[in-house]
Amino acid sequence: MLLTVPAALPDPVQTPNRQGESVRWGQRFALLGSDFVSPLEPSPLPAPYWVGRNEGLAEQLGLGPDWSSSAELLDTLSGNQVPEGSHQTASVYSGHQFGVWAGQLGDGRACSLGELAGQEVQLKGAGPTPFSRRGDGRAVLRSSIREFLCSEAMHALGIPTTRALCVTGSDAPVWREERETAAVVTRVAPSFVRFGHFEHFSHAGQHTQLHTLADYVMTHFYPECQRAESGLSPYVALLEAVTRRTADMVAHWQSVGFCHGVMNTDNMSILGLTLDYGPFQILDGYNPSHICNHSDHQGRYAFYKQPNVAYWNLFCLGQAMMPLIGEQEPAIAALETFKTCYPQALATRMAAKLGFESPHENQRPLMESALKLLAQEQVDFTIFWRRLSHWAAHMDGGDPSVTDLFVDRNAASAWLADFRALHYATGASDGAAVSGRMLRTNPKFVLRNHLGELAIRAAKTRDFSVLQQLQAVLSDPYAEHPEHDAWAGFAPDWAASIEISCSS
Repeated sequence: MLLTVPAALPDPVQTPNRQGESVRWGQRFALLGSDFVSPLEPSPLPAPYWVGRNEGLAEQLGLGPDWSSSAELLDTLSGNQVPEGSHQTASVYSGHQFGVWAGQLGDGRACSLGELAGQEVQLKGAGPTPFSRRGDGRAVLRSSIREFLCSEAMHALGIPTTRALCVTGSDAPVWREERETAAVVTRVAPSFVRFGHFEHFSHAGQHTQLHTLADYVMTHFYPECQRAESGLSPYVALLEAVTRRTADMVAHWQSVGFCHGVMNTDNMSILGLTLDYGPFQILDGYNPSHICNHSDHQGRYAFYKQPNVAYWNLFCLGQAMMPLIGEQEPAIAALETFKTCYPQALATRMAAKLGFESPHENQRPLMESALKLLAQEQVDFTIFWRRLSHWAAHMDGGDPSVTDLFVDRNAASAWLADFRALHYATGASDGAAVSGRMLRTNPKFVLRNHLGELAIRAAKTRDFSVLQQLQAVLSDPYAEHPEHDAWAGFAPDWAASIEISCSS
């Protein structure tokens, strides 16, 4: 039997915005009760100022064209006040961190204001919560800028992700490895429910709450699971649906060279969204063993391990859902879909990168040999695929742009010959069409570490022009933007000295 989530919710309260229109706040998750969330009092952030703003997302949330000129909204999105109809709450969850059960965790520096236009609005860095575990609940400017830029860059690449509405800053000091300044990033998603929410109630033996959570997730985000085939438990259907979404998300990551850096179960979204931008990185040189998190001393979250880690995390979720599912066999069957969904999703992504309209088994050797060749010389991942996209327009020409990336040019030339031959064998006589497909799939611009660092350095002096320009380019990453060609070039030598850890 399914436990029913309350169907009748209180009418959202309308808060007038600057134009006299109404901002309608909803509170679906908070209505689950005190077992799920704890109320918070505002933790004032002195003299906040705007750092970065996302006008397109603001429009989707119904904030109006002049939202960023509102002093009240600046205070609201810095955590200084709570508008009518909204409530600051932090949610509790648990999780496995670096493969070890960590017990109760929770939103240690994030608070939810509620929902606008069906999207949960969450402030990250707005002060301590009951789950801060002796932390100050603050975020620093550098990490907030990185999350703001990367979540929107990922969205523009078509990768499932949380979004970012804005960053606000303050001169308030925050101590990490050194003295830094505080910031708050406002992030947005349909839900911030994590694998760790399920683990929390399951490990605590709170099975009623576990049922309520699962039913809430299905009711609002996976309604098809409640209409599962006869004889199939809706909870098994939910586990399989989450597995499929997670497989698709990770395939997207691997196809663009995205390293998450800290794939703990409490950082895994139940909706298959990229969640919690901490020590992330987009690969420069292609090194499958690259570890972007300098706190990951054992290399658990190396780039090539991400699919297996996702699979392991899904098994943790499956274990947490066993009180709902009961029998082991259907749960394992649901989880095993990862073994087919992930390779299929990756094959689809890589086929597109190679310029094919659909994946086929005969493309596998070409894909695998390309990645092997890139890894041998740690060739820049993004630049290789972009140059190849242009090269494909004139496959029989003498353009050396791709082979110039390699020391072993003969090996590169041999691979290009295989690339050309496979396209000709599949009837792709129009190189311009192949090139066009590839240019729409292989971005020219990604958020490299050094680009984020340039925006951060300027922002520390209250110069937000670099951030704004970078934001604009990353929102349209497949366009040429010739005025910013330098941002599509090789990472400078000093980029190798940038260390990204869990500290933020």
